[in-house]
Amino acid sequence: MNGAVPPAPAGPPGTARRPRAGRNLPVAIGVGVALGAVFVASLLIRREAFVVVATVACAVAVREMALAFRAHHLDVPVPPLVAGAVAMLPAAYVGGVESLFVAHALTVGALLLWRLGGHPAARGPETGLARVPAVRDVTAGVFIATYVPFLAGFAMLMLAAPDGPWRIFVFVLLVVASDIGGFVAGVLFGRHPMAPTVSPKKSWEGLAGSLALGAAAGAVSVPLALHGPWWAGALLGLAAVVSATVGDLSESLLKRDLGIKDMSDLLPEHGGIMDRLDSILPTAPVIHLVLLAAVSPPGP
Repeated sequence: MNGAVPPAPAGPPGTARRPRAGRNLPVAIGVGVALGAVFVASLLIRREAFVVVATVACAVAVREMALAFRAHHLDVPVPPLVAGAVAMLPAAYVGGVESLFVAHALTVGALLLWRLGGHPAARGPETGLARVPAVRDVTAGVFIATYVPFLAGFAMLMLAAPDGPWRIFVFVLLVVASDIGGFVAGVLFGRHPMAPTVSPKKSWEGLAGSLALGAAAGAVSVPLALHGPWWAGALLGLAAVVSATVGDLSESLLKRDLGIKDMSDLLPEHGGIMDRLDSILPTAPVIHLVLLAAVSPPGP
């Protein structure tokens, strides 16, 4: 979330009023704290524990998206997508970027084979058979495989670095800073919608709050956690806010096209796992590439 414009005036007396943020904040905060605890615990226990947590989250997220697409007449194959998520993240952590691309290519191949095996090829209108839109279904599957586990694979590339847990910590911290800065500034000062047809609650004032807190968080965390220059941290924070905002708006546009509010109701007051990953996923490759260019990992 990158800010909220003020809600409409309250209705007649006796009408229940929602909080200004549009959700039950105590429940939302409690769920957020629980998710954060799982994240921190997995990083502190072992890197492999974080790989498992991230893999499970991505597998659930691709299933949520596939089922949402299926409800709108897209026959997206779920098993190969889940298998691809389970393969891509460990492959990226163990084998690097080459293994990530190979696992993605194999997932695309599995989607094609599964879709063709489940639906006999139509022979065209001359046979009296309706043509099966396999290209559309497979394209939707490739989109999900790329959007979720492939982008998440870049977080695994960060994790594999010598200072990998700290890179992941900074990565998530900057996304959270973007969210908090946008939420606070949007609720307090939001007046001008940024994309009213896509996400009416996003405001330009909220984006300014995200940029300010993101840059500050990067300028502080990168020198302390990664021993990089403060200016690189500030640039990293700004880049994270931009990519997180694009990711958030992109999923909002997708959900608008699908006619749904959330990908699922798995997490109270948060929606589904995919609704929590929308800003994280496109930010992972951005953070990974900027850190590679600006912050060298420690030597052996």
